[in-house]
Amino acid sequence: MKFNSKFWSPVAASILLLSISCSNEKNVEKEVKTTFNGEKNEIKLVTLDPGHFHAHLVKKSMYEQVDPKVHVYAPGGPELQAYLQAIESYNSREENPTNWQLEVYTGDDYLEKMIQEKKGNVMVTAGNNREKTANIKATVDAGFHVLADKPMAIDVAGFELLKEAFASANENNVLLYDIMTERFEISTILQREFSMIPEVFGTLVEGSLEDPAITKESVHHFYKQVSGKPLIRPAWFYDVSQQGNGIVDVTTHLVDLVQWESFPETIIDYETDIEMLEARRWTTDLTMEQFSRSTGLASYPDYLQRVVENDTLKVYGNGEINYKINGIHARVSVIWNYIAPEGSADTHYSIMRGTKSNLVIRQDAEENYTPELYLEPVEGVDPEAFESTVQEQVSKLASKFSGLDVVKVEGENSWRIVIPQAFRTSHEDHFREVTEAYIQYLTAGKLPDWEVPNMLAKYYVTTRGLELAQ
Repeated sequence: MKFNSKFWSPVAASILLLSISCSNEKNVEKEVKTTFNGEKNEIKLVTLDPGHFHAHLVKKSMYEQVDPKVHVYAPGGPELQAYLQAIESYNSREENPTNWQLEVYTGDDYLEKMIQEKKGNVMVTAGNNREKTANIKATVDAGFHVLADKPMAIDVAGFELLKEAFASANENNVLLYDIMTERFEISTILQREFSMIPEVFGTLVEGSLEDPAITKESVHHFYKQVSGKPLIRPAWFYDVSQQGNGIVDVTTHLVDLVQWESFPETIIDYETDIEMLEARRWTTDLTMEQFSRSTGLASYPDYLQRVVENDTLKVYGNGEINYKINGIHARVSVIWNYIAPEGSADTHYSIMRGTKSNLVIRQDAEENYTPELYLEPVEGVDPEAFESTVQEQVSKLASKFSGLDVVKVEGENSWRIVIPQAFRTSHEDHFREVTEAYIQYLTAGKLPDWEVPNMLAKYYVTTRGLELAQ
C-alpha cells in the first residue's frame, strides 16, 4: 500500500480510523449479506475512488439502514483528501452532524483490494470516468450492489461493457443504479405532473428536427461553490478521455428526464424506440489563469497538452443531440462556461410542447435563477377557459403538493405555477433523496421493471450521440 502523509490533514487523521494494510497481509473473504429487510445498519457501504465531489454529497446525511462505518478504497492523492475533509466537515458541523466512521485503504490495487476483502455489500463510486465502467462491471461480478454517479459510460465501447455489467448484475441478483438527482427537482416533478393532465397539456406533439417536441438545455460552470466552499477540480476533469465529453456527461440527466417525464414508467427499448438524428460538440476555451484557479495547479499536466493551443485549454464540454423517442423529436444540449456572472448560477431550460399548451421551465435572471414552471396555451386555445382549467387542476394537485398555486404573468399569455418553498430542496439535498430511493429498492430486492432498460436507452443516446458528433 502507498501512503503519503501530505495528503492528510491532522484534524482529518484524528477523527478517521485508517486501515493501513501491507500488500502481503493475509485477507480472509467474508460473507456479507446482499438482501435486506429494513434492519438498522444492514447496508454496509464501500466507497471506491471518490474523486468527484458527488461521492461525499451522498454522505451529507445519515440513513437508518446504513452502517456508519464505511470502507474507502482509493489511490492516494488530493481528491481523496478533499473527500475526507468533506466528510470531516459533515461530522463536525453544528446542525445535524453526521457520524461517518471511515476505514481507508490506499494503493494502486484499490479495486482488487475492495473485491478481495468484501467488507461491504453496496459500493458507491463517483470519480474519474475512464475506468468507471470497468470498475462497475468488476464490482457487480463480485456480488456487490452498485450506486454509481453519472456517467456510467462515456463512449460506445463503454456502453457495450455497461450492457455486460447489467447482465451480470441480473445474474448475481444485485442492483446497479445511477444517481439521477434531477428527478427530485420540484419544477421538473410538476412539469411531469402537468404533462399527464390532458385537460391542460393535451398530448405531446411530434415536433421536428428544427422545432422538437421536447427541448432540454443545461448550463454549467467549471468554477463554482459546493457546500459553501470553492470547488477545486482535479486536472483530469478537463480531460475528456477521463471525464468524458460534455455530450455524454450532464446530458445523461437530460436524456433521463426526457424518458422519465414524457413516457413515465414505460420501458424504452433503445433498439426499436430510439432513432438518432444528428449531434454536434464544441469546446470551452480556458486560460492558464482560469485553469489554475479551478485546479490549484500552476501548469497544464502533460496529458492535456494535446488540447492546448497558444496556452489556451480547449475542452469539449459542450454538445447537442437530436433524436426521436417513440416517434417524438427531442433535443438535449449542455453548455459549460468557466464561471457564472455575478449573482447568477447554473441554469436549466426545458420545454414540453403539447397540443393544448407548452410546459416551460425557465431559470434566468427574471426568475432570480430559481427554476420556475410556466404553462402557456397554444394558439387557438381560449385563455379564459384555459385559466379556469388550470386553476381547477392546481387545486387538485394541492392535495399532493400543499400550498401549490398559480398566477397569471402580467402582460403575457402565460401562467406561472407558484411552488411553496417547502418543496424547493437544493441540488445537494437531491443526493440524499436519490440514496433514500435506492435504499427502498434494495429493501424491495428489485428496481422498477423500466429502470434498467431505460438506463441502457439513456446511455445509448449519449454515447451514440458522441459518436455522431465526432
